[in-house]
Amino acid sequence: MNFHDYLNVERLWQRPPVVSVLRFEGVIMPRSRRGGVSLASHAAAIEKAFRVSRLAAVAIVINSPGGSPVQSALLYRRIRQLADEKRVPVVAFAEDVAASGGYWLALAGDEIFSEETSLLGSIGVISAGFGLYQLIGRLGIERRLHTAGERKSLLDPFLPEDAADIERLRALQQDIHQSFKDHVRARRAGKINDGDESLFTGDVLTGRMALDRGLIDGIGELRAVMRARYGDKVKLRPVTAERRRWTVLNRVPFIGREPVSRIAELADWIEARLLWARFGL
Repeated sequence: MNFHDYLNVERLWQRPPVVSVLRFEGVIMPRSRRGGVSLASHAAAIEKAFRVSRLAAVAIVINSPGGSPVQSALLYRRIRQLADEKRVPVVAFAEDVAASGGYWLALAGDEIFSEETSLLGSIGVISAGFGLYQLIGRLGIERRLHTAGERKSLLDPFLPEDAADIERLRALQQDIHQSFKDHVRARRAGKINDGDESLFTGDVLTGRMALDRGLIDGIGELRAVMRARYGDKVKLRPVTAERRRWTVLNRVPFIGREPVSRIAELADWIEARLLWARFGL
């Protein structure tokens, strides 16, 4: 057996590199809300993704219209902490949508890829809700609210809207928006025009538009990009997040909860659907 034969045998015994694949699909919201993406729902999966042997990279696949800025930041931070600790590159892939909080999460990637027709960006802050005070009145439900501190309550959905509350909300939104802009500028430094304020108006961009503006690094999907980078034999290993179990009693209206809770849950569902509807999904 000559030297080249030894090399060929050695290659046969070499095990291919592994890329962990984490999916973040849905509205980003606190764990207490049904079906949401949060740090609590994905923490175990994130930890597991970085413990895989022969790990070459972690891929995060995002399909989210956004949601909670806090949960987006928490997810981002946990991924970056482990990436830096393990010295493993992270590559983000946007599917249909990676907008608002979904784009915040995509910034956890050292690189970001999308399809040409993916929708990205929406770098802004939105607060949506419903006024239910007339509805609960028709149902014969009385809202009772007592606070210590004149500003303890903010835009209670079961009370009429208050102008002073709206002004307070706008101040909060402006502060969160500034944090979002700082985050984008830090993670996309040298790739975006730092002085281009039009990036932060809340506009949604297609993948091609986002590439031109420096918000992503390329057009491509998970398998093709990973094979080009790590070879055709690269192993893509999905790491599934825990999903909260819901019993039959959880699904039947008004069982185990008071009517107001069920109304609020319905409002959450409608709000989530409206977030997706903004992107035609």
